[in-house]
Amino acid sequence: MKTVREKTWINYYFKSTSGIVGLFLVSVMITLSIVSAFSLAPIDPLEQNPISALQGPNSTYWFGTDQFGRDIFSRSIDGMRRSLSVAILSVSIAALVGVFLGVIGGLFGGWIDNIVVRSSDVIFAFPAILLALAIVNSLGNSWIDTSIAIAIVYTPIFIRVARGPVLTVKEMDYVKSVRVLGFSTPRILIRHLMPNVFAPIVVQIALSLSWAILTESGLSFLGLGTQPPDASLGLMVSEAQPLAAFAWWALAFPSIFITVVVVGLNLVGDGLRDALDPARRSSG
Repeated sequence: MKTVREKTWINYYFKSTSGIVGLFLVSVMITLSIVSAFSLAPIDPLEQNPISALQGPNSTYWFGTDQFGRDIFSRSIDGMRRSLSVAILSVSIAALVGVFLGVIGGLFGGWIDNIVVRSSDVIFAFPAILLALAIVNSLGNSWIDTSIAIAIVYTPIFIRVARGPVLTVKEMDYVKSVRVLGFSTPRILIRHLMPNVFAPIVVQIALSLSWAILTESGLSFLGLGTQPPDASLGLMVSEAQPLAAFAWWALAFPSIFITVVVVGLNLVGDGLRDALDPARRSSG
């Protein structure tokens, strides 16, 4: 007798058109970043060639050159590598700290929960970009400093996303039952609470990565992120503004890279939300 194999969330994810498109776009950006990380770009992103300055896209310079004769394609993929590095580090820190604090606050309640909630409310009171600007200005302009600043800004989001399901699940009958049976707090946390936190956290990570890339690009655009001569998508957009009228490619391609990776990550988030939400899976 044949048994029907239960579909996993991965199976449901690949039924989502937006999820597939998003995964493809993000995979392309990650692949280009890996190419840059291993110095496999067609031309050194820092190499200046004044004779070739402001050339349009051609067979040698696929995306054209900037005012210093630097290859925009090589600089774009190098800038993407930096943006992804900052986004991954900052979101990893924010997720680890935020989920820990959110789960602990929701589980134990009382003064612990009050401290966690009030601290996150203080951070939420400031506009994200302004708070990130202030922190980066205090710490410095390295990519690690930028990552720390973005992590601080986004930690409260993960606190709320983790705390909500814990507050709901810990009051359910089956959790109260295992408490009566004498299950330890770590066991209850791992076996019964964390599985309910997993789905919203995974979706939030995908969305936060896109926001982190936008924030990093914004900081670099304002001169508080990656510093010249290193490549950054936001910095490239800032430097290309005066050239937009007669060298459109210098502005267009870095902007397209930012758009593609942000749209891709948001589509991945949509696909994960549909795949991990039982209500959406049943309706689909």
